[in-house]
Amino acid sequence: MSGTPVSTQQKALAINLAATWYGSFAEIGAGQEVARWFFKVGGAAGTVAKTISAYDMAISDGLYGASRRYVSRERLQSMLEHEFGQVSAQLAEKVGEKRCFFAFADTVATRRFRSPEHGRGWIGVRFQTDPNAEPSQITLHAHLLDGSAEREQEALGILGVNLLHGAFFLHHTPLDLIVTLMDELSRERVEIDMIKFSGPAFARIDNRLMSLELVKLGYTDAAMFTAQGEVVQPSEVLHKKPILVERGHFRPVTNLTLDILQRAREAFLTEPGVEHQEPVIIAEMSLRNLLHAPELANVDFLARAETLGALGFHVLISRFQHDYEIAEYLASYTDRLIGFALSVRTVKQLVQEQFYTHLAGGVLEAVGRLYKRSVKLYIYPARDPESGRVETMDDVALPKPWQHLHRLLRELGRVAIVQPANESWLSIEQDRVMTLIEAGDPLWERMVPTQAAHLIRSNEFFADMRRPTASAQT
Repeated sequence: MSGTPVSTQQKALAINLAATWYGSFAEIGAGQEVARWFFKVGGAAGTVAKTISAYDMAISDGLYGASRRYVSRERLQSMLEHEFGQVSAQLAEKVGEKRCFFAFADTVATRRFRSPEHGRGWIGVRFQTDPNAEPSQITLHAHLLDGSAEREQEALGILGVNLLHGAFFLHHTPLDLIVTLMDELSRERVEIDMIKFSGPAFARIDNRLMSLELVKLGYTDAAMFTAQGEVVQPSEVLHKKPILVERGHFRPVTNLTLDILQRAREAFLTEPGVEHQEPVIIAEMSLRNLLHAPELANVDFLARAETLGALGFHVLISRFQHDYEIAEYLASYTDRLIGFALSVRTVKQLVQEQFYTHLAGGVLEAVGRLYKRSVKLYIYPARDPESGRVETMDDVALPKPWQHLHRLLRELGRVAIVQPANESWLSIEQDRVMTLIEAGDPLWERMVPTQAAHLIRSNEFFADMRRPTASAQT
C-alpha cells in the first residue's frame, strides 16, 4: 500500500483526478457529508453525476420503495440498486464505454439532541471495476461514537471517502481495503461491526474471513454470521430474541459439546417468556482461541465455522475474555433471557479469583455485571480426569465467596443444573479427538456429531488430517 493517500482530502482528490468513476451520492440522515468532500477538494464534475438526500419518508418511499425501517440494510440495498440503475441507464450511451459507474449510499441515524444513544448507519457502494462490467458491491454497518451529531457527521464523511477510495483503488486486495477504512478515524469514534463484499470483483472472497479481520483489527469487539455463512449485523438476528450461547474453541465440535448445548436448550425452552419463541443459538469463539497457529488461522477458522453451521448454530467471533462481557454485549441487542451453556469444568476455572484482579470489585463485581440483565447459567456435569468420577455442581469445592453466591443464585433461579443424554460422552476430550483426526484414526468419528464428521472427512478439515488406510478401517 506504499504511496496510497491517507488523508481524506488526498483520497477524494485522487478519485476526482482519476476521472475514471462517475456516479451518484444518495445520503439520508446526516447531511451530504461524503459528497461534500468531492466538491471541497475540486474537480468534482468528473466524479459526481448526482447527489440526493431524500429525507421525507414519502419521497424516499417513492424513490426506493416502502420500507419497515429506514436505517436498515434493506433500505440501503434499494438505494444502491435504484441509484446505480439510474446512472448506468441514463449515462451509458454518453460515457459508458470509457467510465466506470458507481452509486454511493448511506442511511444513518446520528445522535439526537441530549440523547445518550450514539449514531449508527448502513453505508455502501455499488461500482464497476471496468467500463460495462457487472457491478460489485461493498456494504458495511457502523456505529458513530462521538459526543455530538456534528462530530458523528464528520466521521461519516471520512468513512465514506475511505470506503470509496478503497473500493476503487484496493478492490483487488480486500484486506488492505479494510485496514484503510479507519484512516483518519479511531475506534473511539467509529465501530465497524459488519462488512460484506459481493459481485464479480469479490467472487473468491469469503465474508466470514472479512468479519474475522474486523475483530482482529479491533474495529469491533464482535462480529457475527449465520449458520448459512451469511454475515450479519448482530441486531438483524438478535433484536428482542431470547439467546442461548456456548463458548469454546470448537476444534472440533464433539458429541459432548453438542450435548451441553442441547440439554441447556431443553431447559431454556421451559423458561417464562421463552416457551413460545425459538431462541437464537450462538457458538461463540474468542479471538484468543483462534490464533493458536497464525499460519493456519483462516483455514482452521473456516473449518470450525462450517462444522458449526452444519449443526445449525450462528457464530459469534469476539475479543471478549469474560462471560460478563458477553452478557453485556448481548444485552445491548435484547431484553429477553440470555442463557449460558457450560460445564462444571468451565465453572471451576471461572471461580478462580485471579481472573478478576482487573476489577476493583473482584468476584462480586464480575457476578454483578454478569447478572445485571436477565441471565441464567445452565451447568452440565463433567468427568474428573483423575478419579473418573462424574462431578456436578454439588460436588465442586467452591471458594467461600462463591459458595454463598452459588447458593443465592440457585435460590433466585439464575442457575440450573442439566443432565447428559449419554454419560459416556463426558469422557470425550477435544484434544484427543484432534490427535485422532490428525493420525487418521477413524475412532474420532464416534466422538463427533454425524453432520460435522461428514464435513471433516469429506473436506479434510483441520489441516493435518489424513484419510484412514484400509487396514485402519477394519
